[in-house]
Amino acid sequence: MIVSVLLSVTFACGLFIALAHVFNKRFIAPTYDVGANLTACGSATAASMLLGNWVPAVLSAGAIGCWLILARRTFRARVAVSETLELDH
Repeated sequence: MIVSVLLSVTFACGLFIALAHVFNKRFIAPTYDVGANLTACGSATAASMLLGNWVPAVLSAGAIGCWLILARRTFRARVAVSETLELDH
């Protein structure tokens, strides 16, 4: 029971941070940050599911959704910068 509560608090904080980044429209995550957080949240979701802790699993899955949105934003920003650099040359 205590493990589930601790995992829930941890992943709720992670979800809050990811949501804050999504709502901050100016935030562009570095590529390594997106990759690391997707890996961490994916592992957390899988581990929580294997342990039968469904609340932490859902919270970390929600963070995956946020990081996918941030990955899209990062990709689009990198493409825009690349296109701008090509136009300058």
